[in-house]
Amino acid sequence: MSAPSVTVYRDGELLAQAIAARLVTRLVDVQASRGRASVVLTGGGIGTATLAALRATPARDAVDWSRLSVWWGDERFLPEGDEERNETGARAALLDHVPLDPRRVHPMPAAGGAYGNDPEAAAEAYAEELARDTRPEDHADVPAFDVLMLGIGPEGHVASLFPEMPALYDERSVVAVRGAPKPPPTRITLTLPSIQAATDVWILASGASKADAVRLALSGTGPVQLPAAGAQGRKATLFLLDRAAAAKVPADLLRTTAR
Repeated sequence: MSAPSVTVYRDGELLAQAIAARLVTRLVDVQASRGRASVVLTGGGIGTATLAALRATPARDAVDWSRLSVWWGDERFLPEGDEERNETGARAALLDHVPLDPRRVHPMPAAGGAYGNDPEAAAEAYAEELARDTRPEDHADVPAFDVLMLGIGPEGHVASLFPEMPALYDERSVVAVRGAPKPPPTRITLTLPSIQAATDVWILASGASKADAVRLALSGTGPVQLPAAGAQGRKATLFLLDRAAAAKVPADLLRTTAR
């Protein structure tokens, strides 16, 4: 696993724009070298703002959207189109406005759909979908995602992996979560082994409420106590923060600051 690096931007708006620009560069580079690329999306305020910023920049046209596979790190197990679903926000912010190949867009199943109200069956189906997209060189049950983006909660959760909950001990690629401390209580999530299969993991944080969790994630706290501490990419782990979220990060970790 890679050691984390930290980049800080002035505010949330600049952070979203910078992440969008960084994502364009990364996807274009991967497509140029391999022909296709993959990204795992996150919800939340900064995740959705990043997608909106990507939609707004002319640089988005540098990406060959038809050769991009889109996955999700977690999802609220709610009916399709529900405003609280990460998929709904992502489609409105970006996905419905770029020429993606629908076969390469992989939303997590919705409640009331093909798997009814059974989140365990939905999670198993998503795990099978991920496994079908793997290649021999991935050496895992999930693709070696090129970029996997995660938000971080004030208590240190990433995806729908909350501190001390059973999903943190699960080695399956995708699991259902019941009784999540943040509503809605029923969710589907990638597990830490799936997150750690990614080439790049980007943790995005905006706002003072995230400062303690960011500090702990960078201070050697265990992943059971603070799941964000276990979110590491094979080649790169980036904490992309605004100044408020970075307020408690030790000075020696602040490698780059954008004003």
